[in-house]
Amino acid sequence: MSLIQKTARLLDGAAVGAGIRNGLRSRIEAFIEFAGRPPTLGLLLAGDDPGSAIYVRSKIKQSEELGMETRLEQLPATASFSEAQEIVNTFNRDVTIDGILVQSPLPSGMGDDAEQQIFDAVDPAKDVDGFHPSNVGRLVQRRDALTACTPSGVIELLDRNGVQIAGKHAVVIGRSDIVGKPMALLLLHRHATVTICHSQTVDLAMVAASADILVAAVGKPAFVTPDFVKPGATVVDVGTNALTERLEVERIFGLESKKIVAFEKRGQVLCGDVHPDVGAVAGALSPVPGGVGPLTIAMLLSNTVSAAERRAGLA
Repeated sequence: MSLIQKTARLLDGAAVGAGIRNGLRSRIEAFIEFAGRPPTLGLLLAGDDPGSAIYVRSKIKQSEELGMETRLEQLPATASFSEAQEIVNTFNRDVTIDGILVQSPLPSGMGDDAEQQIFDAVDPAKDVDGFHPSNVGRLVQRRDALTACTPSGVIELLDRNGVQIAGKHAVVIGRSDIVGKPMALLLLHRHATVTICHSQTVDLAMVAASADILVAAVGKPAFVTPDFVKPGATVVDVGTNALTERLEVERIFGLESKKIVAFEKRGQVLCGDVHPDVGAVAGALSPVPGGVGPLTIAMLLSNTVSAAERRAGLA
């Protein structure tokens, strides 16, 4: 039960995301004037996952609000991998499409390695997710590349909130290809000393508690408790977990929390990887929702504009 008064400064991802989007407007206008068309994002949505559909709608809405164009291709859950691949190939060939996004997850019927094969099939110059091996390799070598959106958004969140990275010890909990690994590389490139923790890390809490900057990307609700956190550390919560059991909501947030009211209305609430009691220990903390989530879409739009500029010879 959470009884501790929160004291950490909140890192407002929604405000930073709005700042990133506003900064794109002049670049989009310049591109339109040069190319005679707006930067364009091709999206593939396969299957019937409701969360994916909501996320894609949000991407389309925010893109078009900036004056960009989107082209959505949808496939049913019964679609084959070859159908998805053909859409990606069509996007690759279309010279008016600057960025390609394949919404994850793909239907399970496409096969266990379908997502990796699809990511590999995307033209690296249009890979606005930053998942293609060529872009990952360029990131490793600190060369110009389209970089995974969520880790890039975390760096923006830290920078725009005045959090120093150089010379600090950063700990990343999670080693996924989408968040953990690129996050560690981006922090390393900014001259942090970086430790990656995972399920096999010995004394994980003790290692995490040595961090000046702690990034939690493990996908386990309220996994990071106060004993994981050095007093005054900056904690970035990348997790977005749906809690569907009232007892779990009560255990994590307490009976007096507004989360209980929200749960009664919706039947579920979102919870990050960081326990709410961490707010009494950390110096700064990103909330869930409203922290990293808005930045992921903002960086997707930024990557799309960058891809358009590069393809047009403007960057």
